[in-house]
Amino acid sequence: MTSHSYTYLLVDKRPSGVAVVTMNRPEILNAVNWEMHDELERVFVDLDSDKDVRAIVLTGAGRGFCSGGDQKTLDKGTIPSATRGGRHLIRNILEVEAPIIAAVNGAAVGLGATLALMCDIVFAQSSARFADTHVTAGVVAGDGGAVIWPLLIGPARAKHYLMTGDFISAEKAAAIGLINEVVTGRDVRDHAIEYAEMLASGPRDAIVWTKYSVNKIIKEYTHLLLDTSTALETLTFASPERREAVAAFAEKRRRFAEK
Repeated sequence: MTSHSYTYLLVDKRPSGVAVVTMNRPEILNAVNWEMHDELERVFVDLDSDKDVRAIVLTGAGRGFCSGGDQKTLDKGTIPSATRGGRHLIRNILEVEAPIIAAVNGAAVGLGATLALMCDIVFAQSSARFADTHVTAGVVAGDGGAVIWPLLIGPARAKHYLMTGDFISAEKAAAIGLINEVVTGRDVRDHAIEYAEMLASGPRDAIVWTKYSVNKIIKEYTHLLLDTSTALETLTFASPERREAVAAFAEKRRRFAEK
C-alpha cells in the first residue's frame, strides 16, 4: 500500500496476502475525528482495489479498539457531510470482497462497535467490551448500529442495548452471538492474523462469493435502514437539547443502577 498514505491509520500489507489495518490514535482509545473517518472510508476502497489483498484484519493501537467518535471534533462537521460519510463508510466496508476480521483488543464503543460488528468475523480479547452509546450522548444509534445489532442478536436484545447504551462483556457477546469468539491466553491480533492467513490461503473465488452471498442480507437491511437512521442521528446531534439529554439520562441510569 505504498501508493496510499494515511495519517491516523497504519496499513501493514503482508506477503501472505493479509493487510492489517490499525486505527492509530491510542492516546484517546482511537476515537474517530473527521479526518480519520475520511481515511476509514478510503482505506476499504483502496484495499478492495488491490488484488494482492486476500484478507484484512482491523484492529486498534494500544489498549482500545475504538472508543467511537471524537466528541471534541464532532461539532465541527456539517450535517450533509456527516450523513454522507456515515453511509459511505458502512457501504464501503460491505463492498470489500476480501473477508475482514476484527481483532477487538479493548473497548469498542459507538462507531467503534459498529466498525467491529460490520466485519465478517469478530474476535475479542477477554477484556474487551462492546456498547452502542449513542443514546447516552442524546443522539440516535444511526451510524450502522440500528442495522447490525438486530441482525446479530435479534430486535428485542438489540433494542435494549441500543436504547440504554449498556456495555456487554466479550464473554456475553460471544454467548449471545454478537461476536464469534473470545481469545484468551494470547494476543487477539495474532489470533486474527493467523485466521486471516488461513482464509487468504484458501480458494479465493469460493470464499469471496460466499461472503458476497451472505452479505446480501446485511446490504438489504442497510439499504432499508441506514439512510433513515443516519439522518435521524444527525438531526438529534444538531438538537439544542442534546447536552441536557446527556446529563438527564446519565442521572437516570445512575438511579436505576442503585436499585
